[in-house]
Amino acid sequence: MKNPFRTTRIFFGEMVGELQKATWPTRTELRDSTIVVIVAAVILGVFTSISDFALYQVVDLLTSWVS
Repeated sequence: MKNPFRTTRIFFGEMVGELQKATWPTRTELRDSTIVVIVAAVILGVFTSISDFALYQVVDLLTSWVS
């Protein structure tokens, strides 16, 4: 049976090693990426809202024809 403390210590050691290899974005890159994500989320939200509204209107029209 493996020692859970040893495997945990090995895991954290490897994790720290991998984090040291990573390249971290600069403040400017982080700000620019954040702006892109926010703009994309807003565009997707607007598209989803318009699609939902349009589909609701179509379904409402079709159900009014049937009843």
